[in-house]
Amino acid sequence: MNAVLAHETLGNRASVQRMVFLHGFTQTRSSMFPFISELNAHSTDLCAIAVDAPLHGESQHILTDVAGAADALEQTCGNAIYLGYSMGARMCLHTAVQHPQAVRGLVLISGTAGIVDPVSRQHRKILDNELAEHIEQVGTQQFIHEWLSKPMFALLPQDTADIAQRCTNSPTSLANSLRMCGTGTQGSLWDKLSTLTMPVLLIAGAHDDAFCQHARRMKELIGLHATLEIVHGAGHSVHLEQPQITAQIVSSWLTTF
Repeated sequence: MNAVLAHETLGNRASVQRMVFLHGFTQTRSSMFPFISELNAHSTDLCAIAVDAPLHGESQHILTDVAGAADALEQTCGNAIYLGYSMGARMCLHTAVQHPQAVRGLVLISGTAGIVDPVSRQHRKILDNELAEHIEQVGTQQFIHEWLSKPMFALLPQDTADIAQRCTNSPTSLANSLRMCGTGTQGSLWDKLSTLTMPVLLIAGAHDDAFCQHARRMKELIGLHATLEIVHGAGHSVHLEQPQITAQIVSSWLTTF
């Protein structure tokens, strides 16, 4: 697709260490600012590009699926190290598969390569569509309250939840994001992981069992150039729940480039 995503550059624009940051579902690029600041404390010569994902923030007008989001991300940011969280991790993984020449390195926080079984994927698509209809019925503010009340966000501090910014996303945009970019519509990339040749860092929170399993399996399939880090005291939003530890992990990994 031919689309440029809304983005903001922080840090040293002239640095050769360009790193793209892509947030999760219901968030905006500002959700990544606290972690970028933490990482800059460890990696002083970093050019950080925070991006609004399709159907979020100032990219709410860009309607696309995950594969199209990957194309738009590469078009917007070009050659760089890509870091994505949750939904953003899925989009960054697609970017690495579709545009390997542009992805110098890949950091996946609470990521997955999709749902392999077609029946399970179809079931998830139905659930995503039902949730999308619910968002349109109750509105963004009520849905964000419900969303952050899920057990997977139990360890997320209130001051880093970025609720005000999340609420700038319209119900229609969030609903369409589920319909177009949810794991129910995303194709499985598990059989593509062995083709990745760039360094990959996989991060999951120890309290997030499902995504710890995803990360371990991805490590096996990617092979020797993949690094796995399980962060204790963290759930799904690892980089917001344990920002210092996560920044140290990413910063140390960056020194290998």
